Amino acid sequence: MRQQAQAVVIGGGVIGCSILYHLTKLGWSDVVLLERDELTSGSTWHAAANIHGLHDSTNISRIQHYTMNLYKELEEETGQSCGIFQPGSLYLAQTEEREHQLKLQAAKAKLYGMNFYEVSIEEAKKLNPMVNYDGIRCVMFEPDGGNVDPSGVTNAYAVGARKRGAEIHRFTPVTATEAQEDGTWIVKTPKGDIATPWVINAAGLWGREVAALAGIELPLQPTEHQYFVTETMADVEQSAARLPSVSDRDGEYYLRQEGNGLLVGAYERDMKFWAEEGTPLDFAHDLFPDDLERIEENMMNAIERVPAVADAGIKRVINGPMIWSPDSNVLMGPVPEVPGYFCCNGIIPGFSQSGGMGLMAAQWVIEGETEYDMFAWDMARFDTWASKAFTKARVQDQYAHRFAIHFPNEERSAGRPARTRPIYDVQTKMGAVFGLNAGWEHPLWFAAEPGATDTNGFTRQNWWAPVGEECKALRAAAGIIDISNFAKYRCKGPDAESWLNAVFANNMPRSIGRSCLTPLISKRGGIAGDFTVTRVAEDEFWIVGSGMAERYHKRFFADVPLPKGTVFESKTVEMCGFNVAGPKSRELLQRLTNTSLATEDFPFMRSAWLDIAGVRALALRVSFTGDLGWELHCETQDQAKLYEALLTAGQDLGARPVGSRALMSLRIEKGYGSWSREYSPEYWPQEVGLERLCKLDKDFLNKSAAVANLEKPAREKLVILHLEDADVTASNADATGGEPIFKDGVGIGRVTSGAYGYTVGMSLALGFVKGATAGDEVDVMVLGKPHKARILSEPPFDAGGKILRG
Repeated sequence: MRQQAQAVVIGGGVIGCSILYHLTKLGWSDVVLLERDELTSGSTWHAAANIHGLHDSTNISRIQHYTMNLYKELEEETGQSCGIFQPGSLYLAQTEEREHQLKLQAAKAKLYGMNFYEVSIEEAKKLNPMVNYDGIRCVMFEPDGGNVDPSGVTNAYAVGARKRGAEIHRFTPVTATEAQEDGTWIVKTPKGDIATPWVINAAGLWGREVAALAGIELPLQPTEHQYFVTETMADVEQSAARLPSVSDRDGEYYLRQEGNGLLVGAYERDMKFWAEEGTPLDFAHDLFPDDLERIEENMMNAIERVPAVADAGIKRVINGPMIWSPDSNVLMGPVPEVPGYFCCNGIIPGFSQSGGMGLMAAQWVIEGETEYDMFAWDMARFDTWASKAFTKARVQDQYAHRFAIHFPNEERSAGRPARTRPIYDVQTKMGAVFGLNAGWEHPLWFAAEPGATDTNGFTRQNWWAPVGEECKALRAAAGIIDISNFAKYRCKGPDAESWLNAVFANNMPRSIGRSCLTPLISKRGGIAGDFTVTRVAEDEFWIVGSGMAERYHKRFFADVPLPKGTVFESKTVEMCGFNVAGPKSRELLQRLTNTSLATEDFPFMRSAWLDIAGVRALALRVSFTGDLGWELHCETQDQAKLYEALLTAGQDLGARPVGSRALMSLRIEKGYGSWSREYSPEYWPQEVGLERLCKLDKDFLNKSAAVANLEKPAREKLVILHLEDADVTASNADATGGEPIFKDGVGIGRVTSGAYGYTVGMSLALGFVKGATAGDEVDVMVLGKPHKARILSEPPFDAGGKILRG
């Protein structure tokens, strides 16, 4: 066994072997995989191994299509059979909401050249005559859907990796992972130690235990999961061709051909946890006792849809473990606080995603970043606030609602609240309906009475009108928005300015009391983040960024060594904040401070520490609403006092509390982008209008990549679109993000954010397009159907910035 390696992969399931294979495919041959038992032991060997391409997330769809196409290439390359069956998959919609979801996915498939389209009931009957199509609203067909052989795929990856020089050691448990002072690792095993710069944890059911060896706690929880295979069925045996699988998610089961019978699996509401205190080390190719009573309701749904199942005997039952993250997505990426440690844990649809997941992991390790924005999979989306209790509650919800639609703007309540601020109870009594952001509860909107909850759907919901009232109140008078969930940092020291200049693309403010906006550039020269930086003293700066990306951004800050004597620290927990915005915001705030807030004394992009109603707060003359306004940041212990003072002072002015959904609408009216939507590592500065903030006369993090991209023409451009009122009103829906954009029947882009602009009377969307300019008429596929829209030449609210700067 090698004593040194470029990377050591821990875990010999399908994901570990895929990562090993893709590391070698990208050029690393000096890599090792360690498996404590036999390859595929744990959860890989008993997987149903279904494969499908479409997902609500566009990038995950891309990855799943890559995986489906890879299997045949893998067979040709290695000579190892992957047991590929691709008779296609039928997707059934019993409800209007499911029909909306499937038609939107079909529109995305058309945009990205993927094979997924609607078929008639008569066509579906020909494809799979065993299905009872009564009550089905629409059927989509994915010709490439099917299943593979779990062991065959895993071994194909292993063969491919070995051919390129990788080593695989079975029956070689990892006993320790020891971090070295230089950032490398020693991986210890009974057969010897391996020195490596990268430890890759792909240990499946043992992901928690392997992470714990390095002092890392992962939010993961295993559950039991059952499916059964029937005896030979005459209709299956006599079929002229292999039958397409059936995805009846409204029925909460899945079904496909297995031999001359059917495989039926379910995610039951009466789910069962396993190994809550740790996965047994002696568990390998083991199963649990059958417990079909728990999935009886799901089985009855399957029988109603495929009546022949009722008369079929059960050949075997598989009841095995799966391991879940709180949102059922993989926990992938380098651990921000632990250099050289990479996680890929908590995978559910492993055989639909294994190839793409292996590719993304290899790109991240070797090239420093994935080609797609994979924040939905980034382990940094969770932090220590994702406790065991939170994880267990969320996993229970995710399992029991595995096939439920994840609607736009949906906020699930399981495991909450995880983190609250001092005014949480006050806001609750005021009718606040909360969302979750990086563990924090924050108001989405304010209902007329306490106790209201969201309704969910693709069309306008119960919060649509109240959010409109909030927007109109802010534009007419003033709104008070809780922005405490924004990430806040303090940088202080003699070299604070030089360090920040080395991190961010823009020049840091040179005068006390000035602020600037600045991009953070990613490894590939895209937008890793957008920040407001304020100089509050000669040697001190305050930085505000995206709260949900705080742990993600740690990796970038760590890439630039911090000079001795200079401190950079998060103040997100210790500080809270409000955005007070609207035409009467100055009058409101002036009642609470003796400092002049007149434009000539406190112009746009200026800042100062103020005494506001006896509370010391950092006031920034900026507003994400695009209106006249200030951000106020105070110590958490003073939040309640400041909030009460703002509400009281603004009462006779018509000021009111405003939630984040209104903020979304208002910022879209102004055409402002948002991180993880319009700002992403996938997008170049000139594609999102941030090129002027990249100062090329200085050095900054990943400058060479930014320069290389800036020298190229933009591949697409961020635009604002107006969806025609007649179309939107008829469907009672607005764009929300992800909808394809077509021009003359040709796909030209996609929506990244959408909302109704209540104060401009327009349904609006931000999105990326190519081959189209201002004034062009396009189709936006809201609900999967074409809605006429026009590309605007400027945002409909305060295009010239007079109100913002007034």
